[in-house]
Formats: sequence, C-alpha cells, structure tokens
Amino acid sequence: MPSVTPLQNRLLGFGPTRKLIGRFALPQPGQGPSLYERETGGYEVWFSGQADCGERLRAVVKGDRDPGGGSTCKLIAESALCLIREVSRSATPGGVWTSAAAMGTALLERLHARAGLTFEMAQPNNSFETSTQTQG
Repeated sequence: MPSVTPLQNRLLGFGPTRKLIGRFALPQPGQGPSLYERETGGYEVWFSGQADCGERLRAVVKGDRDPGGGSTCKLIAESALCLIREVSRSATPGGVWTSAAAMGTALLERLHARAGLTFEMAQPNNSFETSTQTQG
C-alpha cells in the first residue's frame, strides 16, 4: 500500500478534492461526539519500536476521556501548568523544545495524577499484554 500515500497526497493537495472530503466525509460543526460520549469515551494507543541494539520495545498510552475533546483539553492545560510551575527556565534556556525534552517525568507524573492518562511498557510479543506500569 505504499503507493496509496503519494496518490492521497496529490488528491488532498487539489482544492476541489479537499472541499468534497470536507463536505461529504468529515463531520460538520455540531456533529461531533456528545458531552456524554466525550466524558465516557477513552482510548488506547500502542507504540512499538526497536532499539539500536535490536531490543524490541512496546508501550501503551491510555486516556480516560474522548481523545478529540475530553483528553486533549486536559493534556494542553496540564502541559501549560507543568511548564509554568515545575520547569525551571534554566532547564530550558532557549530554542525549540519538545514537551518530553522540556518537561520529562514531571509532565508524565502530572498527566497520570491529574489528567487520567497512564503510560505503560508492554512485553515485546504479539499478545499486547501490559507488564509494568512506568508511572503509578
């Protein structure tokens, strides 16, 4: 399927195609999830990778709210509060920083304690069963 991506990119680069997708395929304003769906939704995102030494790693991030509205708002707010309250300016003297590089474990702990997120390492097999929780 790698050949699909260049075709998709060309189609999305064409204004009329974007307009058709926006009109017929994407939700319109007001058609998103209800308050109940946002508050009771949740998600689980799996990441897998391989270290330079060949070790396979898997991690899972779980959220207790809908990712589009409920969880994203908490992520943004807690990231801002972490940056203001828990990260010294001397630790991030200038330039452009990713949230992981700038806030590190302080952000992980804050998201776990206040935003309903969990971050776990999983066994590197096909069962996707979690084994150890990195924040708890």
